Amino acid sequence: MGDTRWLDDREMRAWSGFLAASSLVNRRVDQQLKDDSGLSHPQYEILVRLAAAPDNELRMTELANGLVNSKSGLTYQVTQMEKAGLVRRRSCPSDVRGVFAVLTDAGRARLEEAAPGHVAVVREILVDVLTPEQLDVLAAGLGEVSRRLRDPGA
Repeated sequence: MGDTRWLDDREMRAWSGFLAASSLVNRRVDQQLKDDSGLSHPQYEILVRLAAAPDNELRMTELANGLVNSKSGLTYQVTQMEKAGLVRRRSCPSDVRGVFAVLTDAGRARLEEAAPGHVAVVREILVDVLTPEQLDVLAAGLGEVSRRLRDPGA
């Protein structure tokens, strides 16, 4: 216990604020998406990433890594979305183990329908609450946290 670097008051306020804000933001965004478009937040993010990808498709492993999601969690979400006609899967011709998730026309339409409400709630609960300087600090700080967690050796 003597070697533990306990959090001081400032550090504890930052940690507590991060925990509360991230939970509340995630809950609000997820609820807005479910209410307005019947999508979960992970499903919306899948559609966004597929829409931005070349040919509207990504390998499942690449999609899982980009979403910071387990392969099994992604498989579940994609299965649900496939049943709804929002995505389809296709095999990789050069790798029998590889599978692509592909955005369908219905998936693009659902994304286009969901995006305005999603952006509005993100602005309401985060972007418009902070000053431009606070947004810069938040982006830099959380970006650094993400980089270190994705590549611990860096």
